[in-house]
Amino acid sequence: MSTAEAGELLGIDPIELRFPFELNKQISCTLQLTNKTDKQVAFKVKTTSPKKYCVRPNNGIVAPRSTSDVVVTMQAQRDAPPDMQCKDKFLVQSAIVAKEIMPKEVTGDMFTKDSGNVVDEVKLKVVYITPSTQSEGFEDGSPGSLSYQEPFALISKLMEEKNSAVELNNKLRQELDLLRRDISRQHGGFSLVLVLVVAIMGILLGLLMKR
Repeated sequence: MSTAEAGELLGIDPIELRFPFELNKQISCTLQLTNKTDKQVAFKVKTTSPKKYCVRPNNGIVAPRSTSDVVVTMQAQRDAPPDMQCKDKFLVQSAIVAKEIMPKEVTGDMFTKDSGNVVDEVKLKVVYITPSTQSEGFEDGSPGSLSYQEPFALISKLMEEKNSAVELNNKLRQELDLLRRDISRQHGGFSLVLVLVVAIMGILLGLLMKR
């Protein structure tokens, strides 16, 4: 049996599994396997922590010069590892198989030294990424502060808008009161002049009638 160099049969993207880690949350990432050959290639995905991860599919067939996606899901975690460093590893095994082999017929024996197949193995490490907006979310065991910060920011913004609206309303009321006073004064002066004019005209008419 001959052994291929790492990555010769299947191109793997990305070369490491990156999970945006959040407590109590199930997280998934996708591996894209690309068959670089003109042969049919079988694959199998293994991990050092099988109870922690779910791999779908964990084995299968990639047709010549084509791609296949593998979804790796990390189960919800209650505790964060020290310094967010993860020691979990994955191993992607691949082997050239006969074109009549079906995906359901892929077995672990196809990737052993005794299988007679051309076998390739690529190791992948796991990297935890902390969301940039997450801070101190792990100290009190909260499931990430991102989901809590957004409502508080919205409430704060609404309160600011409310205060601005109240201030504007008070200002408009003051201006309206001043306008009412000006109108009242103008009407008062006009009424007084009118009364005086009517009185004078009445006196003049009285004098004319007496003549």
